[in-house]
Amino acid sequence: MDSSPSGGRAPSLVATVVLYTLARLGLVAVIAAVLGLFGVPLVIALLVALIVALPLSMVLFRGLRARLDGAIAEVTRRRAVEREALRSRLRGESEQPGSDDGADRGTHAGEQRPGEQQ
Repeated sequence: MDSSPSGGRAPSLVATVVLYTLARLGLVAVIAAVLGLFGVPLVIALLVALIVALPLSMVLFRGLRARLDGAIAEVTRRRAVEREALRSRLRGESEQPGSDDGADRGTHAGEQRPGEQQ
């Protein structure tokens, strides 16, 4: 189901965000339901549940948050690599790091690239 190149070991960012969001909303619903059982009006129960669920979710969903942090870090790292590769291509540099032999591709001896100064 996960089409990531890591072979499905780590869930995607979207799946992790959805899971974490559903867990937090479920916690709010459970707290509001418990308060509702004690006769607290629904609006008040929801407001109290929102306030109580924030610190409680920090403790209860520590593993989910760590997984979410890891997924965000992986996406950030991958985007940085892709961005650097794009910048390298736009500068006209070689795409393969081991194939740089000091010669510029696309220019001959004595030619100058547009925008270069002598």
